[in-house]
Amino acid sequence: MSALGGPKSKRKAEVRAAMVAALRLNREVVVPAVVLAELFRGPRFNAVVDSCLARESAIDVAVTDRQMAKMVGGILGATSANSRDLADAHCVAVAVQAGGGVVLTGDDADLQRLSAGYSNVVVTRV
Repeated sequence: MSALGGPKSKRKAEVRAAMVAALRLNREVVVPAVVLAELFRGPRFNAVVDSCLARESAIDVAVTDRQMAKMVGGILGATSANSRDLADAHCVAVAVQAGGGVVLTGDDADLQRLSAGYSNVVVTRV
């Protein structure tokens, strides 16, 4: 997906390797719905996102219910972040709610800052 920084082929290979590793380790792969909303920005993006999700049936979508919203708000508040970091805070919240996890990103600075209070959340740049 083009939202992940770096050369496309390297990015795809890294993401695919992470997906394979998660499958082998019987770990969930979860994408917050708000991140999908951010990726679905029109026809030229939508087809790529839909294609990736269709090929990777092991991807779950995390919805934002009241509990998730409170967690996201807490993460934003604890780091003095604003709504610009909303999607990134959702990624951290999903990992925290799962008891820990790895967050893959093309832009790790914001995610590092938002996840700093959670030792069970690892941010990895792809």
